[in-house]
Amino acid sequence: MSKESTVKRWKLIIEYNGTNYAGFQIQPGLPTIQGSIQRAIKEFSGQEVSLTVAGRTDAGVHAYHQVAHFDFDYQYKDGRSREITPYELAKAINSFLVDEPISILDAEIVSHDFHARFGAKHKIYHYVITNRRFKTGLDKGRSWWVKAPLDLDSMIEASKILIGKHDFTSFRDTECQAKSPIRTIDKIDFTREEILNGQKIIMTIEGRSFLHHMVRNIIGTLSLVGEGKWDIEDVQKALDAKNRTAAGPTAPSDGLYLVKIDYD
Repeated sequence: MSKESTVKRWKLIIEYNGTNYAGFQIQPGLPTIQGSIQRAIKEFSGQEVSLTVAGRTDAGVHAYHQVAHFDFDYQYKDGRSREITPYELAKAINSFLVDEPISILDAEIVSHDFHARFGAKHKIYHYVITNRRFKTGLDKGRSWWVKAPLDLDSMIEASKILIGKHDFTSFRDTECQAKSPIRTIDKIDFTREEILNGQKIIMTIEGRSFLHHMVRNIIGTLSLVGEGKWDIEDVQKALDAKNRTAAGPTAPSDGLYLVKIDYD
């Protein structure tokens, strides 16, 4: 059997708390999710691999269901190919991540034409706000603390303006490298949970792809509506302006979670 024919493409489902990482993508001298996973694979196999990820989350962003792929030929010390089951691969990687808030939830062999990034058809994100007078304790680094009371009903109404296909220039980072600002938001939903002296608000947003900081800029803008500083017409004006300075602030990365990625 040739060397090439023994190389398999593996798909990983990854969960992580991104609080203490400089994002998913490798950056020299900084802790990253990709760097930790590739180091773990090298630790147990002796081989260097390169992960291709579905969405390169920013510093501080979390994930319940990140997807990545890599090509790998597990070998004996003499160089002969060695079979490894999906469970064994996930277990082996996790064994070298025990001190980090990163977990491989699943592994599977996929065809060589599978691509974690370009094959993604649908993504779901959550953004979590802790809305109360007193700062967060247990949720520090895992939600955005907003002290001022938020009117969720107003935020829900304003969010409807953003659903559908639009030019989201006003809601993307000024350094965003996407060729086009046109994106389609399929759905924006909100849930509310009563907590002591306040509420926890979770925005769920769905679409095929998102621009850099798009979700955080959307929730930052909607927070202005919730505080009563903006009305619904202001959100429409921001969208129409096609200018980043026309929209609201970029919400912190703490509250953002990649929840799910779907493929054909």
